[in-house]
Amino acid sequence: MKGNTSEPNEKHQNLANEADAASPALEELQKAYDDLNSRYLRLAADFDNYRKRMARELDARTTFAIENFAVELLEVVDNFERAEKAEGAGLTEGVEQIRKLFMTILERHGIAPIECRNLPFDPERHEAIAYVPSDAKEGTVIDEAVRGYCMQDKIIRCAKVVVSKGKEE
Repeated sequence: MKGNTSEPNEKHQNLANEADAASPALEELQKAYDDLNSRYLRLAADFDNYRKRMARELDARTTFAIENFAVELLEVVDNFERAEKAEGAGLTEGVEQIRKLFMTILERHGIAPIECRNLPFDPERHEAIAYVPSDAKEGTVIDEAVRGYCMQDKIIRCAKVVVSKGKEE
């Protein structure tokens, strides 16, 4: 029986030797893991900082664009104040010049009026506020109560229009 007791001791000794041999490999794996983990954490922090910086820059650009647009509109306000002081024919001419200036500023920023008179009603561009009999063909826009506008081919305000029912019988 004593022969059997030496065998487990040999196995235990062999396992201890194998563990000592695997220890340097395990340490290398742990170092590689730690290195990759720290790289990942730095990359995640860098990305978060980038995202925050881009959000700040977008806010700054938007604010700057609005500020420039507002400065241009202040020129229109100044002209309205001058027109309030004018009398007679000068008032009408002044208001017309202000309208032209205002439309020029809008066009410079890609904002244009939607043409709709004598065109077929288009529910994507027009909002019908009345449906009345007229000599025009049914479904034709015959009057514009409020002008619509688009910006870079996107409707930003629909035109409020009166649509023809056709001739009443």
